Amino acid sequence: MKALLCTLPLLLSASLAAAPLSHYQDSWAEIKYQVAEKQQEDAFAALREQVQAELKAHPDDPGYLIWSAIISASYAGAKGGIGALKYVKEAKAELEQSLKLDDKALGGSAYTSLGSLYYQVPGWPIGFGDDDKAEENLKKALAINPDGIDPNFFYGDFLLEERRYQEALQYLTKALAAPDRPGRALADAGRRAEIKDKLAKVNAKLEKRKKK
Repeated sequence: MKALLCTLPLLLSASLAAAPLSHYQDSWAEIKYQVAEKQQEDAFAALREQVQAELKAHPDDPGYLIWSAIISASYAGAKGGIGALKYVKEAKAELEQSLKLDDKALGGSAYTSLGSLYYQVPGWPIGFGDDDKAEENLKKALAINPDGIDPNFFYGDFLLEERRYQEALQYLTKALAAPDRPGRALADAGRRAEIKDKLAKVNAKLEKRKKK
């Protein structure tokens, strides 16, 4: 773990010139699933700074907009507090811009990410959270990528939050069975661990209902 934390800044700085999207995907997964939570804020801050600089060279590339948004949202999650809302709003704007350019980019990932923001961010007057918009965007993501691990996971998680446990079970089970993504082994392994945790919660809720 310490070795990873030491090499991460070097990995980021070495790729500043022209980092492909795979660099941001890999770096995000390393931070999300291999860096201790208390150290994720600084790691995501460094990655966000890099992708923001990269985005200036690719302002109309939906893929870079999506990953800039994902990284900003992850940074906000690690940072926490009211101050993090600035970065969540930034992520929302980037996702909306990506959708205007190509709503099917990266398998509809902008819809997935935007939907997840809508159900995880507080509602008015603090934030822009909206459960109806969350479901609308997540369903659009599933229409584009019905077998994908992320759209099924996030819709399943949304349904869990909504206490629609039987539906949540359906989508989380499908997410767990989703095919591997080429070059995304670490992200897939981390996501599957999250799915299993959510499934355990859903099954516990369903079992409790049976006993009533």
